[in-house]
Amino acid sequence: MNNVLENKYSIKLVCDIFLAVVASVLLAVPFILVATLVKATSKGPVLYWSDRVGIHNNLFRMPKFRSMRVDTPAVATHLLENAESALTPIGGFIRKSSLDEIPQLWCILGGHMSFVGPRPALYNQHDLIKLRTKCGVHELLPGLTGWAQINGRDELSISEKVKYDVEYLGRRSFSLDLKILFLTFLKVIRFQGVSH
Repeated sequence: MNNVLENKYSIKLVCDIFLAVVASVLLAVPFILVATLVKATSKGPVLYWSDRVGIHNNLFRMPKFRSMRVDTPAVATHLLENAESALTPIGGFIRKSSLDEIPQLWCILGGHMSFVGPRPALYNQHDLIKLRTKCGVHELLPGLTGWAQINGRDELSISEKVKYDVEYLGRRSFSLDLKILFLTFLKVIRFQGVSH
């Protein structure tokens, strides 16, 4: 059983790296355009790095294109009193279009993330981390997208997110990952599931 899981993990890792290399080439021009727009429309760095919880609850640094002002507190967006006012001039667009996620390809290439898995929690989302650990979800490599992402994304409560994470843990397969990637693409082009 362990050998089967290890083989599945190895195949997924190879697929992740291959897809990340291809995506990095295809998204090179959008990367440069978004980076230029972020720099031109607001003060501060192009990338925002946050401490995230990875596999086995190990912390890693995850980059995103900066969509918030530099003085915004480092908390989950839903905890901000007025998230809209914290957005940069193009912040809303790059978040709704998920263009802010492009730099996370670096984390996939570095082995900290996968294309599909539970979204990595912020280091200070203690309730989410605790519940995921209790349910065994912390054994999974976090993903650029996941089962919870396509079933509500920002609109889900923490308990609902973990419910979907647990479902993914029990059902994970190559075909399910392909389904999640396809449905994520549909969600992104329709700007669905992002509240800010």
